[in-house]
Amino acid sequence: MTDVTIAPTDTAHATPRRERAKAQVPGVLLGVLRIALSWQLLWSGLDKVFGLGLATEPGKAVINGFSPTRGYLEFGLDPAGFAFGALHPIAGHPVVDVLFLLGTVGAGLALLLGVGVRIAGLGAAAFMLLLWVSAFPLANNPFLDEHLFAVAAALLLAFSPAGDHLGLGRWWRSTPLVKRFGWLA
Repeated sequence: MTDVTIAPTDTAHATPRRERAKAQVPGVLLGVLRIALSWQLLWSGLDKVFGLGLATEPGKAVINGFSPTRGYLEFGLDPAGFAFGALHPIAGHPVVDVLFLLGTVGAGLALLLGVGVRIAGLGAAAFMLLLWVSAFPLANNPFLDEHLFAVAAALLLAFSPAGDHLGLGRWWRSTPLVKRFGWLA
């Protein structure tokens, strides 16, 4: 019997490395998706708070005493839409304003950092679902618009380890607070 030794080659060593790199791609994409959704939410809230001059005029910011919800809920809703009757009367209500800012600034910041992704993702999904409902009837499609894509993305983030990728999720889950209250993960 002949003893045959197979020496490792560059190809043999490169394959596991390539496989590891391929396995990391979905995680990195989750991290990128999380950061993109977080920026969409965070920018919306910061613009309302500080009047950064894009969607909110500088003089109509929260820091100047304006409501972040009044403009959209009073003038942005279609009076013929089925959400108008429910949403128009709550325009400018302090509780609605606080919930709006929690949904944009709070969830946006949590998603950006990768901490509290479950609760932030669920909050973002609820917020985007309400925006979808408020947009009826849709102008360009009978059912689907960008809000439903954001709902799907937020739910994917909420039920995945998205905070671990390009974020502080692993560290966050190791804190005593999150170990005690697992729903904060």
